[in-house]
Amino acid sequence: MYDDVLVPTDGSEAVEQALEHAIRLATDHDARIHALYVVDQRIVTANSGDLHDEVVADLETQGDAAVTAVVERAEAAGLEAERVVRRGTPDTEIVAYADEAGIDVIVMSPEGKSPRERLRSLGSVSDRVADDASVPVFLIK
Repeated sequence: MYDDVLVPTDGSEAVEQALEHAIRLATDHDARIHALYVVDQRIVTANSGDLHDEVVADLETQGDAAVTAVVERAEAAGLEAERVVRRGTPDTEIVAYADEAGIDVIVMSPEGKSPRERLRSLGSVSDRVADDASVPVFLIK
């Protein structure tokens, strides 16, 4: 039923709960885990010049660490895992990746809002993913 399970990550502790459920689901269905981190292009474009390059490098390093943590946990559970770091708007990129990669289900935490979203009350990435995804989205609190 599920061959590919997407776990979007921001590297926060909130992802841990979602990852536990995703690993159980993938184990039960002999599925592959896809770890996805999106470098938020809204933050990147707000900075220019030398600072821009530093911000991008820092966010990509954070992204690498976040997907590596998910992949290591999945592989320790005996699962195949893919690691992906993309640039863009997080909810849009998560939905696009799910469509492009043939994802069967998305498992994520609704708890993590970016600092920008908290300030502007834009709603959560998980709410927008749940609204826009063409596959089931499990929101794990």
